[in-house]
Amino acid sequence: MSGLDWGVLIGTIAFIVLYGVWKTRKAQHMSGYLRADNTERWWMMGLSIMATQASAITFLSTPGQAFDDGMRFIQFYFGLPLAMVVLSITAIPIYYRLKVYTAYEYLETRFDLKNRSLTALLFLLQRGLSTGITIYAPAIILSAILGWNLTATILFIGVVVTFYTVVGGTKAVSQTQRLQMGVMLGGMLMAAIVVVRLLPDGIGFFEAMEVAGTSGKLNLVDLSFNPNDRYNLWSGLIGGFFLALSYFGTDQSQVGRYLGGETIAQSRLGLLMNGLVKVPMQFLILLVGVLVFVFYQFYQPPLYFNQQQANNVLTSSAAPAWQNLEEESKQVFQQKKEATLALVQAYRSKDQKGQEQATQVIQQTEEKRKALRTEAQGLVKTYNEGTDLKDTDYVFLTFVTQQLPQGLVGLLLAVVLCAAMGSTASAFNSLASTTVVDVYKRSLKPNASDSHYVKASRWFTVGWGAVSIFFALFASQLENLIQAVNILGSLFYGTILGVFIAAFYFRKLEGNAVFWAAVITQILILLLYFYSDIAYLWYNLIGAALVVSIGFLLQPLVRKPA
Repeated sequence: MSGLDWGVLIGTIAFIVLYGVWKTRKAQHMSGYLRADNTERWWMMGLSIMATQASAITFLSTPGQAFDDGMRFIQFYFGLPLAMVVLSITAIPIYYRLKVYTAYEYLETRFDLKNRSLTALLFLLQRGLSTGITIYAPAIILSAILGWNLTATILFIGVVVTFYTVVGGTKAVSQTQRLQMGVMLGGMLMAAIVVVRLLPDGIGFFEAMEVAGTSGKLNLVDLSFNPNDRYNLWSGLIGGFFLALSYFGTDQSQVGRYLGGETIAQSRLGLLMNGLVKVPMQFLILLVGVLVFVFYQFYQPPLYFNQQQANNVLTSSAAPAWQNLEEESKQVFQQKKEATLALVQAYRSKDQKGQEQATQVIQQTEEKRKALRTEAQGLVKTYNEGTDLKDTDYVFLTFVTQQLPQGLVGLLLAVVLCAAMGSTASAFNSLASTTVVDVYKRSLKPNASDSHYVKASRWFTVGWGAVSIFFALFASQLENLIQAVNILGSLFYGTILGVFIAAFYFRKLEGNAVFWAAVITQILILLLYFYSDIAYLWYNLIGAALVVSIGFLLQPLVRKPA
């Protein structure tokens, strides 16, 4: 990295952190520390909600997902706008009427303490683990591509975020996320523009889309119904709807963002803004990945994008085999490049036969390229013990560091770190507030002063920061990282959502039946994950439905006597 890149990176991060600390340095009571004194405007909450969900994994893994699998991942978000409407109508008025600090307080009012404690503990388990991944993901990729020390990178992200979250609480998270979201959206828009400008002369945006479409990367909507397929219209609309309903309606990292709104109307507008802007934002990020794919149709891509792991093969006895694969890859690339140029020429001259011939060659060479990459991945796994990470997570940053001009590299790295910091700060804040309000204050020390609970919140923020950093330091490499986080959420969100649905909509269900239904459901969901091929998005619907249905079946057996 150049000095200019370092200046842009350090200056951006330092300004955001110092601004957030300065604006929120006087948060000394529970309402201010955990609910921002209900002073947040709708657009601030909307940006904060989006920044909480848009972790570094979004900006690292999503372009790689599009590079490898096309645009169909966008269907994952199709159910989100509808979920925002439902939550605005149902959940927000209840939370405001009860003046809760966390979503789980409501469950004790509706059911009993054990339901509140169970859902809070499920949230703490899920969010604590996934926060470790949100720190680990950018750290492992930044360290591999830039040569940064992995431990130092993890500690930097974790410690900086813990610092400003401890100082300012919820308001500090919101203040910093406003700026972080601006940097993230601006950086990705600039990346899309620059990728198009880097394409060969005569290849513009529309030609790039023709190449992407021929290669099967513009597969936005899949109408087929297949419960084993992770991404189609139905899994996105139904499974994605229930996942969004649970995440934004019951996950304290999101609920905490809109509980600080000035009014119910402001909180509703913040959620609806997220519903309207989130899908276009994800479309932009996926489009950047598709454009990077097109770029690598004209310029030789690496055989394997994780260069650190490739170097381990090159220093082993398998080096000659790897070099042979690279030579074959260059020959295949040249054939594919010529066919791609022929496709563009045929597209311009409206030569249908020429387009068909070029498309056939492109498809044949693509199959050869995939076969070579499969062989390369086999060598990587052999000489990198214990790793099964898909190298598509490294595609975007490899492109950024090798192809973009000075200054823009620093900005795009700032995008990644801002995303990591924004989502991690929300997680730390929500973990601390849930621990204090639903466990410490409720069951361990119920009669302490307001200032004592603020101090406890700060110490629990430090504690959860340490737990997440520890998990990140010892996390093993996973499959595509954005899928890993979504799978982890889906394992627990369905059960939590089922408890809240029972509370909101089924007044005849009682606490005992719902509690045991939730316990049984969570066991069944884990069994489904380990012993079935059902796509993880459906766990959210299955879990919610099981809690309600099992609850009604158990009600006559476990009902307390009047």
